[in-house]
Amino acid sequence: MTARDDEAVSKFIERFALMLAEGGMPRMPARVFVGLLASEEGQLTAGELAESLSVSPAAVSGAVRYLTQVHLIVREREPGSKRDHFRVRGGTWYESAMDRERLLTLWSEALADGVAAVGQDTAAGVRLRESVEFFDFLRVEIPLVLDRWRSRNATS
Repeated sequence: MTARDDEAVSKFIERFALMLAEGGMPRMPARVFVGLLASEEGQLTAGELAESLSVSPAAVSGAVRYLTQVHLIVREREPGSKRDHFRVRGGTWYESAMDRERLLTLWSEALADGVAAVGQDTAAGVRLRESVEFFDFLRVEIPLVLDRWRSRNATS
């Protein structure tokens, strides 16, 4: 078994968290999420997260609140324990992608309202209608890709 290199793990956490932040995730939630992903058990307490990331408990509190709201982690309490544990959900990337489908529907509907507001034959209407078509395309294609992923994973 390969030994864990704590320094390399810390560098990985910071590097991947930065990538997630550049993709739109807030920085501290990105660090906490990657810290959980890289933890051996996939779960840590708020205190353990604060210590491992060298941040304040308040920073962890806000980050885990965000991560639970977007369904990337879950909060659990072990029987007899007074401390919450935060765990990466099984299939977290799959679940996150499924959550995006709901957003695509909302965005498509809002954009359709925009087309009606600006007029479908205007330059703005054409742009907005193209956006509606793009999101509608993704709403069809993403579930197909996710089904293939689930099938592939079931046979592994």
